[in-house]
Amino acid sequence: MGIDAVDGPQTQQELVQLITQLAGSLSELSNNASTLPNLIPPEIVEYVDDGRNPDIYTREFVELVQKSNQYLKGKSEAFADFRDALSEEMVKAWPEMKTDVDNVLQDTGGEQSRGAETTVQTNGTTG
Repeated sequence: MGIDAVDGPQTQQELVQLITQLAGSLSELSNNASTLPNLIPPEIVEYVDDGRNPDIYTREFVELVQKSNQYLKGKSEAFADFRDALSEEMVKAWPEMKTDVDNVLQDTGGEQSRGAETTVQTNGTTG
C-alpha cells in the first residue's frame, strides 16, 4: 500500500490507517511476548542495551567457563590422587581388605592397589 503525496485527504486517511495498524500490531506483539520462548539470556540483552558488543560478552563467558573447567579438573585430579593414596595406605594397614579396596578402585577409575604385596614383603612373611 503506497502513499502518494498528491492525494490530499485520502493520503491522510491511509496514513492514519497505517499508524493504527502499526499500533495494533505492536500491542499484539507486546501481549504475546510473554508467551514466546526467550532463548537470549537477559544478561546479553542488557549488555547490548548498554551499547556494548555481545561478542565481548561471549568471549568473557567462554574464558570464565574455561577457568572453571580448569579448577574443577584440578579438584578432580586431586581427589583421584587422594583416592589412590588412601587405597594404598588402607591395603598396607589392612591387607585382608585388598579385594574390597580393588573393587572400589575399579568402580571409581583408579588403578589396582599394589600395597598388599609391599606390606607382605616388608613384614617378612613371604620371601
